[in-house]
Amino acid sequence: MNEDIPFVCVVDDDPSMRDSLRNLIRSAGLNVRTFASAHEFLRTPRLDAPSCLVLDVQLPGLSGLELQQELAHIDVHIPIIFITGHGDIPMTVRAMKAGASEFLTKPFRDEDLLNAVEQAVNLGRQIEQFKTKSTEAKPYCQDKLRSAIRFSEIVGQSTALRRVLKEMETVALTDSTVLLTGETGTGKELIARAIHKRSRRSSRVFISVNCAAIPQSLIASELFGHERGAFTGALQRRLGRFELADSGTIFLDEIGELPPETQIALLRVLQEREIERVGGSRPIAVDVRILAATNRDLQAAMAAGAFRSDLFYRLNVFPIAMPPLRERREDIPPLVESFIEHFARKAGKKIRGVNSKSLELLQSYQWPGNIRELQNIVERAVIICETETLEVEENWLVRESAKTPSSDRPLSEKLLTQGKELIEAALAETKGRVSRAAATLGIPRSTLDSKIRSLKIDTQRFRTL
Repeated sequence: MNEDIPFVCVVDDDPSMRDSLRNLIRSAGLNVRTFASAHEFLRTPRLDAPSCLVLDVQLPGLSGLELQQELAHIDVHIPIIFITGHGDIPMTVRAMKAGASEFLTKPFRDEDLLNAVEQAVNLGRQIEQFKTKSTEAKPYCQDKLRSAIRFSEIVGQSTALRRVLKEMETVALTDSTVLLTGETGTGKELIARAIHKRSRRSSRVFISVNCAAIPQSLIASELFGHERGAFTGALQRRLGRFELADSGTIFLDEIGELPPETQIALLRVLQEREIERVGGSRPIAVDVRILAATNRDLQAAMAAGAFRSDLFYRLNVFPIAMPPLRERREDIPPLVESFIEHFARKAGKKIRGVNSKSLELLQSYQWPGNIRELQNIVERAVIICETETLEVEENWLVRESAKTPSSDRPLSEKLLTQGKELIEAALAETKGRVSRAAATLGIPRSTLDSKIRSLKIDTQRFRTL
């Protein structure tokens, strides 16, 4: 086993899950070792402390939570990622409050697991560096460690980025609600995580929810939970993300995608600090800090009737506007260097840097996809690179560079500013048939239903045209 490559341990009693996790983590270029139980993990001789531990909550004999407590008791500090089924959620809440790094609910996306492992490995590296320092240096080192852990993924020194970091530092130690705005790919979730890690809640759970990725019919249940029998298929009580985040932080990404009825429920959380499960009849107090993000113009959404103004003002306590990459071009060279180091290590290649022509090309590009697009371009270049100097092909950027955020807006964004006219035209064309109108507009039926309700459009009148 290469000692320079991070070492991840997986503890899960399901053989197929162990095999799947082993293959997935190995595909990211990491060393992996799997165990069928907590006892097997603890009793393995000469086992070096792993960079992180992927741990199932429900295990035979010693549970995942008990293993976490046992490691803490013997002063072994390993970043832990819990994987859990819905029925394990109460135990997972206790585990997260005890200091676990992350939890994922089965079934989870491969990308989410790999992102969690990468963050845990980075945290483990910082902890290990801190442990190797001399006793005399530790007071200063501890402060440096906190800074490195919290901001290790935030790269750049531009004026625009320094403004964001200053605002982040100002609000982090408070419990105020933060609204992060900016184009897709500008790093809103990265800043949200940094705010949490800098806050008084840093030892508690951080839960990220992509509101756009959850079907509208399920989002209330996902956020607030449900009682047994609340709807068809609700066979047992389920805790929602807000209860799981109790005493910690919840990050609501793509907040502009929430349907109207869920906006009302969220407004209650912000006002009363309590939730009510779907099918429930009693309020449940929650102590949660809320961070939200959107790439939408929420004021335009309010004007179109797609977003509640009272919710906006509750969320917009401390706004942070993320600058697009084209407004912080001086950060492109260090970002490129950081991405080269990351992807070259994963690919097992030695790449010392990028040639000057390619760097000039990257700095002159408009980057409609922002940092995420830059990351993808560098990854592509690393994959095909056969020398120690990275080269970027100009034709990779030509197609994208013709686009701008204003000319390439998706139809769903245009519906915010031209919403009623576009929807009514589609309904007139389809004689009031909502499904056909949604297909004409190129958006999901559920999205169109939501917008019809929020804009108070009477679909019946189009059936007589």
